[in-house]
Amino acid sequence: MSFNLAERLANHQTKNLYRSRSLVESPQNPSIKVNGKNYLAFSSNDYLGLANHPEVVAALQQGAKDWGVGGGASHLVLGHSEPHQQLELALAKFTGRERALVFSSGYLANLAVITALVGKGDTLLHDRLNHASLLDAGILSGVRFSRYLHKNMASLAKRLHSSQERSAQGNTLIVTDGVFSMDGDLAPLPELAALAQANSSWLMVDDAHGFGVLGNTGGGLVEHYALSQADVPVLVGTLGKAFGTAGAFVAGSEELIETLIQFARPYIYTTSSPPAIACATLASLKILEEEHWRREHLQVLIQQFREGSQALGLKLTNSPTPIQPIIIGDSAETMATANKLSEKGILVGAIRPPTVPQGRARLRITLTAAHSHAQVEALLEALAKCGLKTCDNEGCDE
Repeated sequence: MSFNLAERLANHQTKNLYRSRSLVESPQNPSIKVNGKNYLAFSSNDYLGLANHPEVVAALQQGAKDWGVGGGASHLVLGHSEPHQQLELALAKFTGRERALVFSSGYLANLAVITALVGKGDTLLHDRLNHASLLDAGILSGVRFSRYLHKNMASLAKRLHSSQERSAQGNTLIVTDGVFSMDGDLAPLPELAALAQANSSWLMVDDAHGFGVLGNTGGGLVEHYALSQADVPVLVGTLGKAFGTAGAFVAGSEELIETLIQFARPYIYTTSSPPAIACATLASLKILEEEHWRREHLQVLIQQFREGSQALGLKLTNSPTPIQPIIIGDSAETMATANKLSEKGILVGAIRPPTVPQGRARLRITLTAAHSHAQVEALLEALAKCGLKTCDNEGCDE
């Protein structure tokens, strides 16, 4: 017996689900060179334009000069360097929490938290549109888990009641994205926190796309809603988006962080990230805290794009964030539209199942603080020439 990989790949391509990597030949910027051509890009998660910031680049270079390149070992062996420690202290202060723990990626952070906190006999409740890493963590943990309807508190309450009827002994963890990465909408954190506390459950928020963008100081969705560590005991954020560097972190109580250090296998058995990355992230955090104009400019661009799209008759999701999807529905049509935009020098992501549900393929447009008003206007002009038929947030017309 052999794996018929060729047939599997061909079938994927027939369904317009085949993915190809683009070769980026310049640093992250709105104007970018990809596969030998110059484009105006609206597909980066570098929300504050820090990935190629000269001060962040200089901090990385100096960090490599001072600390070398590799982490050398796992954090618990000999890989926890002074820059890692400084970054964790800075992130704890930034988030207003007792401690923070740095990971090599957001995927690892989510796997670490869920597999360390829950297992057989416990209950895990997921928003239906949570990121794949959160769902995978639930599977690996061996916990009983179910998915409540997207942002639907009645659906969550029903599942909480069912879990309590099944077992009065186990722990219950409610998990949600902060900003949902494909729709750009916000989790209803106050309602989630209230429901969790009323049912003696913990709430975990993966705010990968909210940190740096939302809140008065860029503290993310928890700051946006003025919630505390008691309201949201487990807070996860990534550093490769608004921070412009790489990695992730978990912030929470002293006991939470020590539990992860002692029991989270993805943390225990992973070589630490390069210390120079921590140096660069400290520099980006400083810029994020000091240069509020970046978030302010980004919000103005979001409003410009939404008003321009409305004038074109395009239906958008209810997103106040840099993620502004245009839902087309059909995968082939979505790819064709992305190709039309590419021919006009505009690069956007074409997102298809299984990343999004069937019939919900979309152009995932992302804005950054590095974009200008003229560049957003160029995007709107290109969209106007594509003759798009879009779906609203409830679904596509049959």
